[in-house]
Amino acid sequence: MKSNWMISLLSGALLFAVGTSRAQEPPSPDVLFHAGGPGGPGGARMEILGFGEMHPGKVVTSAPYSAVAVTESKQTLADGNTINREVRSKIYRDSQGRTRRETTLPGVGQLAASTQPKTFVMIHDPVAGNAFVLHSDQKIADQLPAYPGGQKGSPDLQGKFKAHMQAEIAIGTLKEEDLGVQTIEGLKVQGTRYTRTIPAGQIGNEKSITVTSERWYSPDLQMVVKSSHNDPRFGETSYTVTYIQREEPAATLFAVPSDYTVNPVGLHGHGNIMYKHAPVPGEVPPPPGE
Repeated sequence: MKSNWMISLLSGALLFAVGTSRAQEPPSPDVLFHAGGPGGPGGARMEILGFGEMHPGKVVTSAPYSAVAVTESKQTLADGNTINREVRSKIYRDSQGRTRRETTLPGVGQLAASTQPKTFVMIHDPVAGNAFVLHSDQKIADQLPAYPGGQKGSPDLQGKFKAHMQAEIAIGTLKEEDLGVQTIEGLKVQGTRYTRTIPAGQIGNEKSITVTSERWYSPDLQMVVKSSHNDPRFGETSYTVTYIQREEPAATLFAVPSDYTVNPVGLHGHGNIMYKHAPVPGEVPPPPGE
């Protein structure tokens, strides 16, 4: 029961924070691995981990699909040792903009090595204004708090990110490159590379640090199909969407089963779990479009 509660809290805080966080301090889903994991603090992992299409601030209609999303991370330690993690999700979106993500996580917390992987389901229904985390082993559906103001009043995170990035580009600390168009998984995708330079001495670093993010975005499905993030402080992370089927998913995937018990979950006193680490100076902001 405790592991279910922890996953519900973390995933709930994630969905809630995405709709309310400041552009300078976006939530850090690396806590889904465990605090101090290879993702490290900072907003770029939100897109890399693929929660971009789940957040309440963006509703995409008339573009249904189902797919498999894989997030892989690698961190190399000073002694040459490496830490590798993989998170797999089955993702769905219907023509109304409802989304479902079935995610399998490794063990959470200090007992990760001795615990079994945990699968949970996140449903966001902008039509009904609901969000749930489903636990099939207990037939419980944790109902998450609605974000302030509803869909129409949700913060313009995309606009804020764009403005923040343009300011960085203007002062020369962020470079944006057009990588052109290619076909991935049968989709025409536009590639963009972002290079962030942290000057020597800015965060106590002896030499300058280069952080790069690359994304391949499908205007047709309005989603990132492939992306990567390379930060020498935290390691490498990649996100890939495969097995894309452009068909309408079953409506039952976006509803709580009738034999589940709905359990309202409040985040009061816990929402700041997403901000337990201070933002890292020099972090590359998430690319717009999520």
